Amino acid sequence: MASAKLPQSALNEAKRQLDLLRRGAVQIYTEEELLGKLARAVHKKRPLRVKLGMDPTAPDIHLGHTVVLRKMREFQDLGHKAVLIIGDYTARIGDPSGANHMRPVLSDKEIRTNARTYLNQAGKVLDTSRRKLEVRRNGEWLAKLSFADVLRLAAQMTVARMLERDTFEKRYRAGDPIGIHEFLYPLMQAYDSVVIEADVELGGTDQTFNCLAGRDEMRAAGLEPQIVLTMPLLVGLDGTEKMSKSKGNYVAVTDRAGEMFGKLMSIPDSLMENYFTLLTAMPASEITETLRLTHPREAKERLALQIVGAYWGPEAAGESAAEFRRIFSQKETPSEIPEVAVRASELGPDGRMGLARLVVAVGFASTNSEAMRLIQQGGVRLDDQVAADPKARVAVRPGAVLRVGKRRWGKLTLTS
Repeated sequence: MASAKLPQSALNEAKRQLDLLRRGAVQIYTEEELLGKLARAVHKKRPLRVKLGMDPTAPDIHLGHTVVLRKMREFQDLGHKAVLIIGDYTARIGDPSGANHMRPVLSDKEIRTNARTYLNQAGKVLDTSRRKLEVRRNGEWLAKLSFADVLRLAAQMTVARMLERDTFEKRYRAGDPIGIHEFLYPLMQAYDSVVIEADVELGGTDQTFNCLAGRDEMRAAGLEPQIVLTMPLLVGLDGTEKMSKSKGNYVAVTDRAGEMFGKLMSIPDSLMENYFTLLTAMPASEITETLRLTHPREAKERLALQIVGAYWGPEAAGESAAEFRRIFSQKETPSEIPEVAVRASELGPDGRMGLARLVVAVGFASTNSEAMRLIQQGGVRLDDQVAADPKARVAVRPGAVLRVGKRRWGKLTLTS
């Protein structure tokens, strides 16, 4: 709570910071407590410790993940310290949030590999200087807990409260199995907050239960409870589902500039305000004016320029915009088509392979089922001929051009 004993200058600065941090947030538990922490931090010149946990369950970060990372960067820019928790131990369970089944257990190698890519990709958003960022792996402390320690943690939560969580409630009513180990996940995440003595924890709205458990665990440990600030889940390119790699409606942080630009130009007009607010630093008044006075296509191009520019630089963004206009307005072939390699060992004796497998092999789809869906929708062309049979076997000829959708082009090459 902001104290009247603090200097007015500290209170004024805390209010200024709170106004900035509210942008895009869904809920702050609680604003009054956050204002007090900010005021004390200003007065004592002690930065807040702002926690974000990320489980390395997949190798890529997409723009949906960056919504919370951008909020963490805002805290950094205001002088606070980001504490990024790489959940190498919680990943062994897998976060049950939003899941309708038990998640598969990852191998230690998969977790280590994914953790490295997460750090590299998160660095595209966060200030990675030591003064502004602390990176921890929760295996540092969770691996050392005894069974007695786990029992003490488990005693902080009742089964009744755990089943209030919508994910578990739906699965329980549907008769889907719930592993006892899944109940431990929010307790493990909460214990992370105790260990690092978090002042604030950030998360998407699907993390609300886990983050609030951290408040309870900190109280039980005799610590001042963390503030919880939740951000909305970014809607994907389809305009309906949350952004997800498994749904194929995502923009990866590692997407090439031209591909990222093209994907952003494909979003429904209804998403533009949301994307401007959550993925750019444009002031709210300017967003409103842009959407009110600018043609939707021009507004979308401005959005894409800002986002691509943030990851690849203004020059690459401008080149992507010019290439997009040339291809889609003038219906021309891209000036440069990147090469995509296919292993010769995957081809049959006749030099052919399954079309769906080819689409996956060059990275234009994540799974065979996604590739078959794209083929059935008429979105796959080989040498400018529509390939509509998902079961077809096609000749893989070096130099042939594979096109998937409007944005993915590749010139086939063979590698050993």
